[in-house]
Amino acid sequence: MAATAANAPRQSPLKVDPEIDKLISQGAHFLGLTKKDLVAEAVRVYLEQRREELRAGMVEAMQVLDGSLKSDVMLLTGLTAEEIDAVGGIDE
Repeated sequence: MAATAANAPRQSPLKVDPEIDKLISQGAHFLGLTKKDLVAEAVRVYLEQRREELRAGMVEAMQVLDGSLKSDVMLLTGLTAEEIDAVGGIDE
């Protein structure tokens, strides 16, 4: 099914420092790519190189989430269950 204008994902601008923008512009020029294509490829390569770190972070987050309000608070705040209980806990 083709995306229509009504349901097409909206593109958002990426804000980078002027120095980084200059690097992106130069790299794209000399590689014969658009800035958009260079950034997309760079992100794909970077995330591929750090795949194990990403996986570990996702596994850790999933271990915390058990559907309870306490697990949501733990994930959002970085507090442990014991720390939450020490300050009064959470009424589920």
